[in-house]
Amino acid sequence: MSAPTLERPVAPARRTLPGTDGLVWTVRRLHRTALWVWAGYVAVSAGLLLWLWGPGSSAARKAFDTFGYAGAQENGWEGRSLSFPGVGTSFDALFYDPLTLTRIVAVAVAVFAAGPLIARELESGTARLAWTQSVSPARWLAAKLAVPALLITVGTGLVVALYRLVWDDGNHLLIAGIGPRDVAFSVGPATIANALFGLALGVLAALVLRRTLPAMAVAGIGQYLVGAARGNSWPFQGAYQQPVLPVHSKAITSGGAEISDPGCYLDQRCLDSHHVTGFTRHYLPSPDYWPRQLTETGILLGLTALAVVAAFLVLRRYQPKKETTA
Repeated sequence: MSAPTLERPVAPARRTLPGTDGLVWTVRRLHRTALWVWAGYVAVSAGLLLWLWGPGSSAARKAFDTFGYAGAQENGWEGRSLSFPGVGTSFDALFYDPLTLTRIVAVAVAVFAAGPLIARELESGTARLAWTQSVSPARWLAAKLAVPALLITVGTGLVVALYRLVWDDGNHLLIAGIGPRDVAFSVGPATIANALFGLALGVLAALVLRRTLPAMAVAGIGQYLVGAARGNSWPFQGAYQQPVLPVHSKAITSGGAEISDPGCYLDQRCLDSHHVTGFTRHYLPSPDYWPRQLTETGILLGLTALAVVAAFLVLRRYQPKKETTA
């Protein structure tokens, strides 16, 4: 009589490409470098904005209270913004860096989507290999869109929220002009929609052109032109038509009194004649802000939806032909 043998339990097979989890895992693994770059961008932008909201704005306020406006040139001011010791730049200049990054990132997203995300896999045959693993082209494309879209929405949304926090707390530390006005109308839900449109545009360009370099060029140029248009004009109006952003500005005299802003700007002789040593300046909420934001967001999301639908329609030509029997 032989001894009974113990059978080792068989572990369940790991789901790979055919399942939704496998598709998401594959997208993350193939593009993990881009994922780390994106995480780094969000971390650096968030860190800078948090610093500007806390220690940065405190240092700028202290410097402004110490030196005043009249000591601008002698104490390293650029306009009304003191250069931070050891940094070599001003609160005003640092404030615009994350906004510049959001515009660059929107173009980078379009280029990435057109090249490494889609066109390179079409050229190398990786996409067709995935389609032979019980993954339909539609499900493949849905995963390619869903994973980056989630990361873009979360990351850009965090940067936008922190930017609004810094703006609400320290807009009076900025130099008056078109720059602050452009910030107020560029940072909002439309900024998130702009990045999502870059993703959809890049995917569509890749599916239409099917070549990496041409698709990257078309997507990058297209997204740049869209960003330039929304940065310079109100929808459906002429170029450089910015909504009015009210500014509450008072000048402080050497005796501590508040007077109306004489409009001297950097004219030291004018400032001396009015005994101006400082300013209080606040950019008030504009009644045009939310109409503009909602209009731009709606237009960009509509264009994004059209690009996604067009991408799936173009993808239909990649569907394998069914064999017919006589």
